[in-house]
Amino acid sequence: MSSSNPDFPSYTDRPTQQAAPAGRGPVQGPPTPGAPPPPVANGNGNRVVATATQTKDWWQAKLHRLSLHARVTLLAAVAVGLAVAIVSIAAYITVRQQMYQNLDDSLIDRAGAAAQKGVLTNLTNLGNVPSDALGLSDIRVGMISADGETFGARNSLLPPIGPAELEIAQNQGDEASLRTVGARNGESHFRVVAVPARYCPLGVDCRDDPGAFQPAALVVAQSLESIDRTLHNLGVVLWAFGLIGVIGAALAGNAIARSGLRPLARLTAAAEHVARTEDLKPIPVTGSDEISRLAQAFNAMLGALARSQDRQRRLVGDAGHELRTPLTSVRTNLDLLAQADKRGGLRPEDRQQLLDDVRAQMDELTTLIGDLTELARDTPQVRNAELIELQNVVEDAVMKVRRRAPGLEWDVQLTPFPVWGDERLLGRAVTNLLDNAAKYSIPEDTAVRADGQPVGRVTVRLQDGVLTVTDSGPGIAEADLPHVFERFYRSSEARSRPGSGLGLAIVKHAAEQHGGMIYARNAPGAGAQFTLWLPHAATQTR
Repeated sequence: MSSSNPDFPSYTDRPTQQAAPAGRGPVQGPPTPGAPPPPVANGNGNRVVATATQTKDWWQAKLHRLSLHARVTLLAAVAVGLAVAIVSIAAYITVRQQMYQNLDDSLIDRAGAAAQKGVLTNLTNLGNVPSDALGLSDIRVGMISADGETFGARNSLLPPIGPAELEIAQNQGDEASLRTVGARNGESHFRVVAVPARYCPLGVDCRDDPGAFQPAALVVAQSLESIDRTLHNLGVVLWAFGLIGVIGAALAGNAIARSGLRPLARLTAAAEHVARTEDLKPIPVTGSDEISRLAQAFNAMLGALARSQDRQRRLVGDAGHELRTPLTSVRTNLDLLAQADKRGGLRPEDRQQLLDDVRAQMDELTTLIGDLTELARDTPQVRNAELIELQNVVEDAVMKVRRRAPGLEWDVQLTPFPVWGDERLLGRAVTNLLDNAAKYSIPEDTAVRADGQPVGRVTVRLQDGVLTVTDSGPGIAEADLPHVFERFYRSSEARSRPGSGLGLAIVKHAAEQHGGMIYARNAPGAGAQFTLWLPHAATQTR
């Protein structure tokens, strides 16, 4: 607060207006709080933004280049550093505020008590009794009257007195003034308190004339040197312990990262070993933490990859074996035809029989290649599934197979049943089931009877998603039942019949892809019976 007394300087900072330099516009005042920053007239702002962006990108690039070990260590150090910094700042501020509060309360109580007793407000006593005699070696005591006249103890320095103390002397209110004078850690760093008081002028006996007391303010200033020293030592201690905590956190983070990432390092080494040697041996797993679960998932992936690789090897080996027979037969027939042409040719009927044999072998090759292509996909589930009616799929397959086997009787009863799936794959599976039933329902030594009577019977039933196909053949031997759906497996009775040995494997493959199942058994009083079950469209996931 400012005072009209010219003897005391004003402690109120007031903004001064400066004249605008010649040739330039008016000087702009400070920006309004919350208002957007003024536009930049030159490129300095753009350069600052660009520099900040480059610095951010540089830090991100540096962090991305760090290993996970280094990131964990850095994260632990930064986290502990922030925690220590927050705790240290809070402790420093709390201690500082408490020390200042205790000092203020003590100064106000002591100054108020001295003003009420009237010992120090007696100018004679104040002038003759130095502060050392009162046991206040770090305190300066003085008084200021309402008109600005100051009084102090003999051989002692006056406390800092300014407009705030003069206002207390003039107003004589109930409040005291508190302020800090000087710079921290300086020789004249004081906490100054002023309380209202009344003094008796020199040469006046105020005991006989109480009205002679004049308004004033008792000013007490205590040096803050001890508090500054304590806060300085506290800051040093907090910095030291904070630095020790950060270093300890970095060491602990390094140890935790080393021990915690050791299983991950083993997993990485195992993956690199698999990539280098193609050895799909699982790695040992201990524990039940997240890295152990990752190792278990990695082992499961290795197992699935090993099974897929084994299936591919067996498929390639079996396919090579199965392809060798028709190719050898075709080559033999073509060689025989070429040799016969050199000797003058074959009879027309022998030539036609040879060409029919080649054509049959080529058809078998075409079927085998198609089956191999279907099985080589080895997809875990149907892609691009659509809602289809299983009854229509079975009807189309029955019509197709019935044309290829005209000597059979077909007993077909179908009910609607919607499913989600691949119509082409399901049609191929149902057709393979019906072809298999038709093939074994016709005896090998029996042709179409002259009287038009059927030589065999195929029963087809579709109810509630269960497709049952029963033939009238000899059935399946008990030793062959567990193997009928294996790739390229052919029983001793089936080796004399045409086929690739992949038809039923495709049926099983299609059933598994659609979430269903297929099993075989011998029907009582009939031949083999195959049952295909598929889930309803309402229960399937798309």
